[in-house]
Amino acid sequence: MLSLLAEIYSTFPEQGDADQPELIMFIDEAHLIFDQASGALLDQIESIVKLIRSKGIGLYFVTQNPTDIPEGVLSQLGLKIQHALRAFTAKDRKAIKLTAQNYPETEFYDTAEVLTSLGIGEALISALDEKGRPSPLAATLLRAPASRMDVLTDRELSDLIADSELTDKYNEEINRESAEEILQEKIEKANEDEIKEKAKVEKAKAKKSSSRRTSTRQNPIIKVLTSASFIRGVMGILGKALK
Repeated sequence: MLSLLAEIYSTFPEQGDADQPELIMFIDEAHLIFDQASGALLDQIESIVKLIRSKGIGLYFVTQNPTDIPEGVLSQLGLKIQHALRAFTAKDRKAIKLTAQNYPETEFYDTAEVLTSLGIGEALISALDEKGRPSPLAATLLRAPASRMDVLTDRELSDLIADSELTDKYNEEINRESAEEILQEKIEKANEDEIKEKAKVEKAKAKKSSSRRTSTRQNPIIKVLTSASFIRGVMGILGKALK
């Protein structure tokens, strides 16, 4: 999750104070992130939460109890929706008291008491107004989604795909050259180049060897003229002529 947040922060353009976020991320069971996090990691998370808002990213931490989230992160969250909390132990009562202190003070509610009396679909809500100020705390009955909370049928899925602007682009099958084919082509070319280079070297060696044999092969006439018997005969003739 942290690597994803870091990547989003590094790649998304700066937007400043946008009217609405470009991307919203819900981080469920948020307490699992903070339970065993080191101080350095918590500082990094807090920095990302502070800065990522300017990138047009909305972060929602979902957990059973607000005390699961470090104060540095909790203080950066402008929208708070708190469902009922139940006090079964002394520790639970302390947690409820701390939770109540995280909300704006109001003369209409005893926040700690309301937290324990909320029913199904009810929540205490506080948000930021257009000037960035926390809104008064309100006990709210949430309206259930009007859509069907179910898996799309095959017919509905087909209709959505057919109406999508992306269908024409991605419905076309393109048989692109795969990485394996590209590598195989490079290997074959390298083998061909190697064979050609070897043939070139062998040809050069053969030519050099042939030239050496030609230069060392003796002419028959020269062989006769330089033979010992021929030389003795010539010397004998010269000796007789001189007498």
